Amino acid sequence: MYPSEESLGDEELARGVAAGDEECLAVAYRRWSTLVHTLARHSLGDPQDAEDVTQQVFLGVWRGGAGYRPERGTFAGWLVGITRRKVADALSARTRRRELLGAAGSALLLADPGPGRPEAVLERVLLRQELAGLPAPQQRVLRLAFYEDLTQTQIAERTGWPLGTVKSHARRGLHRLRDRLESHDLYT
Repeated sequence: MYPSEESLGDEELARGVAAGDEECLAVAYRRWSTLVHTLARHSLGDPQDAEDVTQQVFLGVWRGGAGYRPERGTFAGWLVGITRRKVADALSARTRRRELLGAAGSALLLADPGPGRPEAVLERVLLRQELAGLPAPQQRVLRLAFYEDLTQTQIAERTGWPLGTVKSHARRGLHRLRDRLESHDLYT
């Protein structure tokens, strides 16, 4: 389609991505994925999280290529802006996950029982059992948040539920889980 990858300018590339040209997306990925990954890794400190952000950035470029406005800056600058927003989302998700895990007894889910605490294995089994006893929607939201590290917005997209519904299920599920764990003296 194009004479060469090197001669393809940002505006042509952006027009191609907006038009659904997979080759243009591939060129953009080859050209800027290292930059995006480096920014994400520097900000997040974790190579796997940086890889996830890199994929999210280019997925966002593919879905929203029509949002690029050359009069506002370069295509690379647009990518950096998307990267910053995705990094911020990842950091927020990390914080929310830690808060959720804390509210639900993260020590029980994540702690290594170690030689001095064999009862921790039993506690984790009990936590899983109590999670399984929640109503299906609450259980689904909490599992997606805990085990798949999804934000509430991502859970809403995956389930097709309104964001407010997801938030309500998360809140009610955490309260019920806490109450159930308190009844076993695991969350006091």
